[in-house]
Amino acid sequence: MQRCMWANKNILNQQYHDNEWGKPVYDDKLLFEMLILELNQSGLSWDIILKKRENFRTAFDQWDYHKIALYDETKKEQLMLNPGIIRNKLKIKAAINNAKAFIKIQENYKSFSNFIWGFTNNEIINNSNTKEEINPSFSDLSIKISKELKVNGFSFLGKTTVYSFLQAIGIVNDHLNYCSFKD
Repeated sequence: MQRCMWANKNILNQQYHDNEWGKPVYDDKLLFEMLILELNQSGLSWDIILKKRENFRTAFDQWDYHKIALYDETKKEQLMLNPGIIRNKLKIKAAINNAKAFIKIQENYKSFSNFIWGFTNNEIINNSNTKEEINPSFSDLSIKISKELKVNGFSFLGKTTVYSFLQAIGIVNDHLNYCSFKD
């Protein structure tokens, strides 16, 4: 079985690649989780996020965005003291802010899934990549979505973070052509 090169780094990457990365996600709770994990990955390695993923899930109430939207200063301080997650004040604040914006998107589009998949008319963008170096770090689509998210009150989601998110949730399929998981 052949995988994208990055997936061979360790077992966590391998499991993530084989079972999640690039597979279409329509469930709002999982979309929110991936959005916040990608936000936290900004400036760090994905390995760090995968190692802390379960800690994030526990710290952020199983990704219940309705609860997260109500986090107060006391909860923010608890999160800042939690060594199991990324203790960055701006990222924690962005996660709370984005939970509120996420709920507003759901109210306007019936689901976040409808909103995010609407950018491609529910189509997957299958890129044809023969080498790892060809994968872009952003695209016209990620720029457009990043701007739209900002207009809708989201923060800490620039074009590169959004592109990673689109790859993670399967809107963009950047598996290498030789990868057994391409389709």
